[in-house]
Amino acid sequence: MKNPIAQINLLFIIIISLISNLAVAKDILPTKNGIDYPVGLKNWRVIASSYRTDNNTQRVILGNSIAIKASREAQTKPWPKGSILAKLVWKNTTHPDWDSAIIPNEFIHSEIMIKDASKYKTTGGWGYARWKGTSQEPYGKDQSFTQECLACHSQVKKNDYVFTIPAKIP
Repeated sequence: MKNPIAQINLLFIIIISLISNLAVAKDILPTKNGIDYPVGLKNWRVIASSYRTDNNTQRVILGNSIAIKASREAQTKPWPKGSILAKLVWKNTTHPDWDSAIIPNEFIHSEIMIKDASKYKTTGGWGYARWKGTSQEPYGKDQSFTQECLACHSQVKKNDYVFTIPAKIP
């Protein structure tokens, strides 16, 4: 490679790759079933939000580019392979200056679902992961925690095991 511009471009690509690896959630351990916390999750786009009255929490559901495309095109039954849904969960509290407003308070956990019907045959085609609290400690003593996830998500089997209903964006 004698072309100096090509060498500079290659060097630039290597530097960008190294920097992006540093931006990974490097302190967050994978879950017991081997799922890593998704790279760049904080920059993903919103698919929906939800509010649970049973435990006074709110959720923001984000998606990777595959999930976003599927949700915008109403192609979610089933979700396409490679879709990743991320659910970020907070306890609710009342806004200190506006009693009518509910805002996020304590961060509870993040949950991830990865669609791959062949890899995750025993759990409805989804890989499940959860990290607890702001420290993002992996949930579960061993990989059997995914059976808890499947037991809950089985009630929405007709929706490809997904509770989230994508918000319609005009």
